Amino acid sequence: MRKTKAKKRILLPDPKFNDVLVTRFVNNLMYDGKKSISYDVFYDAMEIVHKRTESEGLDVWKKALANVTPAVEVRSRRVGGATFQIPSEIRPERKVSMGIKWMILYARKRNEKSMAQKLAGEIVAASKEEGAAFKKKEDVHKMAEANKAFSHFRF
Repeated sequence: MRKTKAKKRILLPDPKFNDVLVTRFVNNLMYDGKKSISYDVFYDAMEIVHKRTESEGLDVWKKALANVTPAVEVRSRRVGGATFQIPSEIRPERKVSMGIKWMILYARKRNEKSMAQKLAGEIVAASKEEGAAFKKKEDVHKMAEANKAFSHFRF
């Protein structure tokens, strides 16, 4: 365990939408430090979302992110030789982080030509409360609901 808590790095807002959350998303999307390519992919995805939904791309993305952000998760805990899945609340930072990572993960697994199209498809699906990232959130919530009986083991 650490002696001191790691300092929180301050992120600069992105150049186009002036939003720190977009920068966080782009940082997770990035491979090999290629941030400008990551920004291009994100902005292209926002254009595609705008064309598909006829509404502002950033608003649709924020709605999609809110839809895939989990409220509870299960954590493993050993009690007397048995391992229990214990449902627990998630810190707000971790909630957003999990939502971002799931959206990117399932966008990458989609069957479309470019990453921008894959990301746009996942964003549109998540905003309509469908798609793989939304399903993942639902599965996590179902798991927590099913293991509610073990919540008294919470640490």
